[in-house]
Amino acid sequence: MDQFERSKHIVFFNRVLQILPNRYSSLDSNRMTIAFFSLSALDILDALHTIDNTNHIIEWIYSLQVLPDKSGGNRNRCGFRGGSYNGVITQPGDTFTDHDVEHDYGHIAMTYTGLASLLILGDDLSRVDRKACLEHVRALQLDNGSFKTTIADGGESDMRFVYCACSISVMLNDFSAVDQDAACAFIQKSLCYDGGFGQGPDEESHGGSTFCACAALQLMGRLNQVLSANVIEKLQYWCLHRQNMGFHGRAHKDDDSCYSFWLGATLKILDSFELIDFERNRDFVLSTQDAVVGGFAKWPQINPDALHSYMGMCGLALMGDFNLLPINPALNITQRAVHHMKQIHKEWEKEKLSYVNIENKETVQNINKSEPTPNTFNYKTVIIAFMIGLGPALLPWCYRMIFNRGSS
Repeated sequence: MDQFERSKHIVFFNRVLQILPNRYSSLDSNRMTIAFFSLSALDILDALHTIDNTNHIIEWIYSLQVLPDKSGGNRNRCGFRGGSYNGVITQPGDTFTDHDVEHDYGHIAMTYTGLASLLILGDDLSRVDRKACLEHVRALQLDNGSFKTTIADGGESDMRFVYCACSISVMLNDFSAVDQDAACAFIQKSLCYDGGFGQGPDEESHGGSTFCACAALQLMGRLNQVLSANVIEKLQYWCLHRQNMGFHGRAHKDDDSCYSFWLGATLKILDSFELIDFERNRDFVLSTQDAVVGGFAKWPQINPDALHSYMGMCGLALMGDFNLLPINPALNITQRAVHHMKQIHKEWEKEKLSYVNIENKETVQNINKSEPTPNTFNYKTVIIAFMIGLGPALLPWCYRMIFNRGSS
């Protein structure tokens, strides 16, 4: 199949934004991520204008933001929820919460996809409580350097959430919540003997966790610092040998459309993407395309789903096919969305600089107010110094003049 069904894919992703089949019911707590797949796919297709009401979606995303209470004592629970499954939503205009729901807390992956979705839709992130989001990320890092999903006990903790923490930090332009040395140590310990990365130390190499490890290092600016040239060369070899027609995530597994992104993006980060077989990869991804309803499946001849439809689209975008918008391989959003993010960061820097200038000006004014004026200060000082310095000499002279005049 050589034809790319653009119009049908646009319809497919718009449908996912509006209604989901009952087989998605188990993913109710992950609605934010499913929305991200559709929004980012439509961005790649340059079709955001086909969404009925983007403002409605923006408001929905903000309704899932977990805000701090008035005391700020729950900031480690903030971030974004994956859905309204617990019955709690944030109302427009709220800056803090009155809710005290035991299990109402943000999820690190939903915070990543929530922020990414807002950037895709052109929001300025002005209603994001950045401080609370970062406090949430800080609270999720474990002693071994990895991150867990939520503040609750018993959640997962692996390479996926190291990636999410780094992505959130980049989007908020603040890495202060991440212990980067500990995160890098965790990534290093997760390197397998065969050259790929596992979800954690002593685990099997996997295409998804290899992407998360390399992308996290790239986002921290430590890729070449943590990985030696020999390690990178072995890693490139491992990734390239995951291609048969398309790509598969582990040795001896079938090709799967999503790995055209996971491994393709990893090779982009490693500057080795041009070494893949573009034609075979393209043919495989297109073989999973549903020419009737749109979307892409995991394998040929099965039903499409949101995740594989999005990742298959990303795999094609990495190759520059079908006039798809280019994507940033590390953040997994379009370069257009990244440009918008950088413009927001510039505005934040201007605001920060303006605040510092105002603060410095007020400090100078307060200092000036606490000091006497220069003329008054100098005048009084001179008189006092004169009296103190010449007093001992003048007093005897005045005494002689007065009493000698009287005696004469």
